[in-house]
Amino acid sequence: MTDTTELPERESMEFDVVIVGGGPAGLSAAIRLKQVNPELSVVVLEKGAEVGAHILSGAVVDPIGIDRLLPGWRQEADHPFKTEVTDDHFLVLGPAGSVRLPNFMMPPLMSNHGNYIVSLGNVCRWLATKAEELGVEIYPGFAATEVLYNDEGAVIGVATGDMGIEKNGEPGPNYTRGMALTGKYVLIGEGVRGSLAKQLITKFDLSRGREPQKFGIGIKELWQVKPEHHKQGLVQHSFGWPLGMKTGGGSFLYHLEDNLVAVGFVVHLNYKNPYLYPFEEFQRFKTHPAIRTTFEGGKRLSYGARAITEGGYQAVPKLSFPGGALIGCSAGFVNVPRIKGSHNAVLSGMMAANRIAAAIAAGRANDEVVEIENEWRSSDIGKDLKRVRNVKPLWSKFGTAIGVALGGFDMWTNQLFGLSIFGTLKHGKTDAASLEPAAKHKPIAYPKPDGVLTFDRLSSVFLSNTNHEEDQPVHLQVKDMALQKSSEHDIYAGPSTRYCPAGVYEWVEKDGQETFVINAQNCVHCKTCDIKDPNQNINWVPPQGGEGPVYPNM
Repeated sequence: MTDTTELPERESMEFDVVIVGGGPAGLSAAIRLKQVNPELSVVVLEKGAEVGAHILSGAVVDPIGIDRLLPGWRQEADHPFKTEVTDDHFLVLGPAGSVRLPNFMMPPLMSNHGNYIVSLGNVCRWLATKAEELGVEIYPGFAATEVLYNDEGAVIGVATGDMGIEKNGEPGPNYTRGMALTGKYVLIGEGVRGSLAKQLITKFDLSRGREPQKFGIGIKELWQVKPEHHKQGLVQHSFGWPLGMKTGGGSFLYHLEDNLVAVGFVVHLNYKNPYLYPFEEFQRFKTHPAIRTTFEGGKRLSYGARAITEGGYQAVPKLSFPGGALIGCSAGFVNVPRIKGSHNAVLSGMMAANRIAAAIAAGRANDEVVEIENEWRSSDIGKDLKRVRNVKPLWSKFGTAIGVALGGFDMWTNQLFGLSIFGTLKHGKTDAASLEPAAKHKPIAYPKPDGVLTFDRLSSVFLSNTNHEEDQPVHLQVKDMALQKSSEHDIYAGPSTRYCPAGVYEWVEKDGQETFVINAQNCVHCKTCDIKDPNQNINWVPPQGGEGPVYPNM
């Protein structure tokens, strides 16, 4: 590797506020900062080739955040909220049939009426135009890879990754040094399991006194279905088959405009069986009699996958640190039973922006805006998450049948009485520590894809428009390759070959030895490996800026 002291000095740009991540949280923060004080200089760094390129979500959006951020948006013609929810279905699936739960049984907060079915990527593209109209500078294709600190240890900015580094770690002929972007404050809105957020949480011990963060892997396809199978505005959620009652997860079908249906499947990453294959469980789910008819005669258009934060109220790290704060899914603001986080992402971006604008107006810089941490639990974000705080731990502890029933009961008591008989439950183990040795489980036989309704991973990754320059250092860093063989392979039977929804990892026999092969060019940036590896031996870092998936309407 090249000695960094031999590299040319970075070019530097100075702003009032630097925001990492062009998702709902980062863009909302940028917009709000300029609304409060148009004189503030604000920059948003986005690692995707364009804003929205790496955004993947269901998505049914609660408009509470957008209503507050842009109160007149409903009168505009070009907004992306085209499909209002008209019907809500909740199904319990068995191997051959299904039961629809009556809507009156569901706690009111589970109702989706008044919400919108959208492409969250398109929402972010729309928000980006709003931000730029206000004078926000947005730099897509710039991956922030390093946090910059002053002599007192406070965050003063970030640096983007160097471009043109070759596989051997040396600068190639097209080498370009990354840029330093400094500011009075830095907001981290990288999304789930962001690489800089991980560093900051460790450096400033932001998770002290919190429960371990929990995650799920969400896999999604977008289909164009036959008009007779399309019901614009229908939202359908299910749980049960094909997952066993001890494995948490569920599905969604969202009917958008233009005969489009988004179908997705979430597997909670605290599963125990290393032979479980989330991608194949998703493909199997589509073959259920209650599901498959929607897609008969249809065409699959897009594919993608993303980790989801599921730890909720008790797992949110401390938000503020010297020089900045965590916002959005970097903090973990997803409401698990609602499968919604974008509304809280918008609200958290606004909350942080309000407090940082006030700090700058008071002449402050690079200190800890602890007001952000002090405010969130009493805000609508905290109220939203507190009501559902026990759903995930109850599901994890008691399994799907009993756990979901208890979670529903707990949501009702919170709704009616503002309290829970369970108090605030703990999560216990991390998702990595939840995996059990292969000797305790049997392999699972999955059916072969038919290429019509069910598919393989590589043809799916092709639809994600994923691209990485191959002559660069692998961005999936294995800390100890010997440990990967002795533990991940020998004890756990190579779960990375199954939990990855993009076929990045393989165990291949080479010269009589089992060798770990990393097909980094396939990576869709879901971060599952960083979360689920049983030894926490894989570290995901950003590749060169602009690389990865390009999701058009996800």
